[in-house]
Amino acid sequence: MKIAKKNFPNMQHIGDVTKVKGSELPKIDLLIGGSPCQGFSFAGKQLNFNDPRSALFFEFVRLLKEVKPKYFLLENVRMKQEYQDVITEYLGVKPVSINSDLFVQQNRPRVYWTNIPIKELPERPEWNHEYYQWRRTYFRENKSGVCPCLTANMGTGGHNVPLKSKDLTNKLSPIECEALQTVPEDYTSGVSNSQRYKMLGNGWTVDVIAHIFEGLIDDD
Repeated sequence: MKIAKKNFPNMQHIGDVTKVKGSELPKIDLLIGGSPCQGFSFAGKQLNFNDPRSALFFEFVRLLKEVKPKYFLLENVRMKQEYQDVITEYLGVKPVSINSDLFVQQNRPRVYWTNIPIKELPERPEWNHEYYQWRRTYFRENKSGVCPCLTANMGTGGHNVPLKSKDLTNKLSPIECEALQTVPEDYTSGVSNSQRYKMLGNGWTVDVIAHIFEGLIDDD
């Protein structure tokens, strides 16, 4: 919220989503969301909708029904097909899988549910950057030429931290992570580096969302 206010001082923050009532909001044209993914992630414990974090998905569904926006967009990580099918049933649209590596040198496969008509996706460039990961006991080179997926805990060290070489101290800077999320340079400055890493690891790749939103221009 601090960074959002820094970059968009006129943004209105209305608090805890579980306490937001659609009847108290003005007309909403676009509702976007991304409920916490830890309950669904292949990298996590493969929990399900009973996980209190993942259960926030149903708050999105509730507000979707209450505000009836013209457009909506929900993002999440790849997950078990059974979980994906539940989300699809609730939202009434089939998901589209998009990897950020179509737009930037980061492997970040995500799933998007939206009623916005998505334009044809670009071809994946031939990325040739060198990136590594520390895998608890050894370094692994990412041979696909892109950075491993940025994560919320990459600023704390430990497992799966993206690196620029086989050196644990040679990790990506917050500015380099901003570039890999196609966020303007120093957009996240103003808080501790650990918080910057967490925001960027949890965030969306801007250029992916911009591509999706291009469909709003043509769908008038």
